[in-house]
Amino acid sequence: SSPSTSIAMADSPPVMRKTRFVCVSDTHNATPNGSFKLPKGDVLIHAGDMTNQGTLSELKKTIKWIEEADFEAKIVIAGNHDITLDSDFYAQHGLYFHNQNPQDPVKCQELLEEAPSILWLKHEHAVIDLVSPSGPQTTFKIFGSPFSPAQGRWAFGYGPDEAAQLWDRIPLDTDIVVTHTPPKYHCDGRSDRRAVGCEGLREVLWRVRPRLAISGHVHEGRGAERVRWDLGTSNLKYRESKTVPWEDPGRNNKKLSIIDLTAKGGTPLENDGSVGDILSSVTARNKIVRDPFFLPLDDGEPLPKSSKPSAKAGISQVTTQLLAIPAPSLPLATYGLGGVPPSQRCDLVALSGRMGRQETCIVNAAIMAASWPRSEAKIFNKPIVIDIDLPVWKK
Repeated sequence: SSPSTSIAMADSPPVMRKTRFVCVSDTHNATPNGSFKLPKGDVLIHAGDMTNQGTLSELKKTIKWIEEADFEAKIVIAGNHDITLDSDFYAQHGLYFHNQNPQDPVKCQELLEEAPSILWLKHEHAVIDLVSPSGPQTTFKIFGSPFSPAQGRWAFGYGPDEAAQLWDRIPLDTDIVVTHTPPKYHCDGRSDRRAVGCEGLREVLWRVRPRLAISGHVHEGRGAERVRWDLGTSNLKYRESKTVPWEDPGRNNKKLSIIDLTAKGGTPLENDGSVGDILSSVTARNKIVRDPFFLPLDDGEPLPKSSKPSAKAGISQVTTQLLAIPAPSLPLATYGLGGVPPSQRCDLVALSGRMGRQETCIVNAAIMAASWPRSEAKIFNKPIVIDIDLPVWKK
């Protein structure tokens, strides 16, 4: 083709197609068709606390229903109750939980590693292409992490001083962030009216501005909010301009608990997923591996090697050394500041060429309704279904 044709094609917007995500978290050994019903969809997300104490038998029970669930992609993270999946924690505290029946964390972790249809993310990211001819054939970049602010003796905990460095690992071009903890002030309210989410995560979400941020952990916080980020204020950091709470159409009836973010639904998410000027020259987005093989992460930790039947995943090699602008001109002091690029006084990396990332839908998909553990009858929430337009990868 002529150069002009190539430029026109490069500039044309991607074809978008509706993709259905079914989100659960904090199932704590509950299974579909018993405690809750699992709607049909393209992608299943489990945001942690699959079990109560991460025993081999508990994990087998959970992995069985996830393996049997009919989704093209199934992505899971651990939570603070899945204690055998945190090797360091279990080595130190395992006997406190399982003194009569010690568990083998290697065997427990192998269950997930070797489950052929499950992608287990451990504070890492992958690019997923839905390749089934009968599916939407869309693509998205997803980051998943089991961590939550340390509270009591539970796994995957971190202190407030570790939060910024921990969440800085989320690549800026991520479409979907899955974390066990919710961000501060969003779907994180406990029954004692305390907001117990993570402020460090909320600040990083301002910089990344993914389409979706899915969590659990705080059972009473189950729900969703559409958060519009304030990208113009240059004197206060990490500002939000508007939060619209979701009204669950499936409350006290037999309907789906659904969030429609599609253009066809009438209130599309204001987020174009733009990579940005500074990232676009180095992002691996246009070199996605379409076969189920995995590149090592920065720290040498490979993703599970198990073959995934239809969703092909590849780690996208976006490192933190992405700046096309010399590092000294982008001091940490500008992180979180709005403004108009190319002003050096704003968070240039987070904003330049990325002003189309205006809004994020934040979801807490906890299935268990009351705090764990409780002696009264268990009450279960429905899974949260999200319809969202995503770009088609197929040319």
